[in-house]
Parts: sequence; C-alpha cells; structure tokens
Amino acid sequence: MAGLLVICNRGAGSAREAAVEAALGTLCAGAEVAEVSTGGDGGDGGGGLDRALDACPGRDVVVLGGDGSLHVAVAALHRRGELGERTLGLVPLGTGNDFARALGLPLDPERAARVVLAGHRRPMDLLVDDDGGIVVNAVHLGAGAEASERAAPFKPVLGKLAYPLGGLLAGVRSRGWRLRVTVDGRPLARRRRVLMAAVGNGVTIGGGTPLTPRARPDDGMVDVVVATATGPLARLVYALRLRRGTHLDLREVVADRGREVVVSGGPVPVNADGELTGPVIRRRWTVLPAAWHVFAEPAGPRPAEPAGSAGATRPHGRD
Repeated sequence: MAGLLVICNRGAGSAREAAVEAALGTLCAGAEVAEVSTGGDGGDGGGGLDRALDACPGRDVVVLGGDGSLHVAVAALHRRGELGERTLGLVPLGTGNDFARALGLPLDPERAARVVLAGHRRPMDLLVDDDGGIVVNAVHLGAGAEASERAAPFKPVLGKLAYPLGGLLAGVRSRGWRLRVTVDGRPLARRRRVLMAAVGNGVTIGGGTPLTPRARPDDGMVDVVVATATGPLARLVYALRLRRGTHLDLREVVADRGREVVVSGGPVPVNADGELTGPVIRRRWTVLPAAWHVFAEPAGPRPAEPAGSAGATRPHGRD
C-alpha cells in the first residue's frame, strides 16, 4: 500500500490515546504513515487538515475518530475537488460510530486498521445540499435535532447513553413543525405538523438507533422517513419503536426512497452527521452516487423487501 495520511485527535484522554496508538501501530507496520492531529471537536485544527493534505498530495486519508471527524475529512476533500482521487479509511473511535456500523467495520482499532491495509475500496454515495453542505451518514430535522442538542452536555459522562436521554428531554416538549417534504417531487408530507423528518444514507444515528433501517450507503438513493406522531402518547410510542427499529410500522410514519429530497416550512433545527445547524425554512439534498471510496469489506446483496413490508414505499402525501 502507498503512503497514508492519518488524521487523529491525541487530546481526548488515556483510553482514546491507547486506541490511537494501537491503530497507528498496525497502520505503520503495513504502510508509510504521515500523521496530523486535529482539535477535540473533530475540526481541522485551525487549517491543519488542509496543510496536511497539501503536504501529502495523493495520499489516501485515514480518520481515527467518529462520524463528525469523518464528515470533516470528506467535506474538506469535496471542497478541494479531491474526493474522487483519495480513498478514505475509518478507524471508529467516536461516541456513536454510526457510519462504521453501516459499513460493518470492526469497532476494535487494530482490526479496523487491518481493514484499511487490506485495501478493498468500496464506492459510497454522498448527499449534498443547496447551501454547500454535505452529509455522509444521515440528516434529520425536528425532534431528533433537538435531542442531539440536549444530549451534548451529557456525552462526556454518559457516552452514547446520552442520546436516549436527549431524546426523552426533547420529546416531552415538542409539538412538531409544520413541514412539506417531497422525494423526487412526490409529496410525502403536505404542510402538516411533523415530529421528525430524516434522510438516511446510513442506517443508524445516536450510536445505533436504526432511523432508516433499510438504507444502504452505496445504492444511489437515500431513505426518507417522516413521523407525524406529535401527540403526547404518540411521541412516546414513536420513541420506543424507533429504538427498536420498528417505527416504520406505525400509521403516523411514512417512508420513501429517492435521489432528491426537499424540506420546507418551519423554521426547523437540522442535524447533519451530528453537526447542529439551522433552524432552516427550506433545504434540498441531492444524492451523488459513488462520489467517494472507503476501505471496507465488500458489500453483501441487498435483502429483498417482501410486498407490504415496513420498508416498502407507502402512499405519498398522507394528511
């Protein structure tokens, strides 16, 4: 394997440091490695990532971190026009590691590093929005974004257990947002109160919650889920079913798949790959098929969906 540019954060505590060293030791045994450290928030260390990319032209990039760190690296390469030229590797050291779960990557750092060294490249789709942003794993609007915001103060202590706590705090008060959602021009929600709208390239958010359980990050499409469970009891039932991945069976939930998604109304908060933005009154996301490559095991066949299953497309525009 040619040289690698490894991006990591060395200031995140002793347990994280040991994992970083284990992954680096494995990578260094199989490739020439250049390392760049970033800030603890997944940022680029005040331009350090761009400087490292400039200093290591053409090297594949390995992220030692979570979904936020991967998002930063993909966004930087996309902005620089280099996303199609460099393959990315991921050693999942974050709190949720949701995109790693979607790919079936090992959560053990040495095993994940060996996947990188094996060199199998898998094409991945990318979501781009009309404000210049990108989405690697998932974007959701409404109560889910509020939940992430409320979970943030608890993450240092509770880890991924902070996410259900944040969801509980957000769900108790939320009355929903009046939104219109279209998928490839088809209306999925028509200006009615929505608890949560989600666009999934990957499957899970929040460290394993299966928000779009039938999504695949490499099939050229995204899965869209809209929940209108805004009543007190309906919100509770939705939250419980969401954790189990059976929420698509609820009558207050509609789902579809497509290549372009437009959400308007609100204003509504947005969470894209764990990054909180907004509130926005309109946003459009478009799929770029096979826009980048990641080191991962080959994908298995997509399971067939039986007629009438929870993952099948439902009638559009339920009011």
